[in-house]
Amino acid sequence: MFDSNAQIQVVARIAQCLQYFDYRLVTAESCTGGCVAAWLTSLAGSSKWYEGGFVTYSNAMKQRLLDVPLDLLNQYGSVSKAVACAMVEGALKHSQAQIGLAITGIAGPSHGATMKPIGLVWIAWGKCYSPGADVRVSSQVYYFSGGREQIRQQASEQALIGLLTIIN
Repeated sequence: MFDSNAQIQVVARIAQCLQYFDYRLVTAESCTGGCVAAWLTSLAGSSKWYEGGFVTYSNAMKQRLLDVPLDLLNQYGSVSKAVACAMVEGALKHSQAQIGLAITGIAGPSHGATMKPIGLVWIAWGKCYSPGADVRVSSQVYYFSGGREQIRQQASEQALIGLLTIIN
């Protein structure tokens, strides 16, 4: 896991890359509850490159704020590749950002199942060069271990690491 110095370094590198390409970033978080947004905004001057974020725990909020289709939620569940991708597309649609990330998962300590155990997290990253243009989305599933806060921390770290790949 990141120590506070590593976290600051990664966020600073993300800021540097976003500013170099003149990109803005938007986030859509579920299981991390805004942890990524908090880390990003801990850097002074983040308003130059961070558009903002959505924290959407409930399916109703995912539908209302991010336009996640009800049929995706019903068919795949909120913790799924399809929903993570829809979340990042919705975040980009409702912002002026070119880069987005979305996180949905099961942080625990309850509600895990055999097919979707505690620690299962989907992260999606998206890139859109102009409003209304197609979004290029990539996603990855992770299986984190530990307690609720450790899972949230690991998911937030992986989301930031993935940003460095998609920005470039």
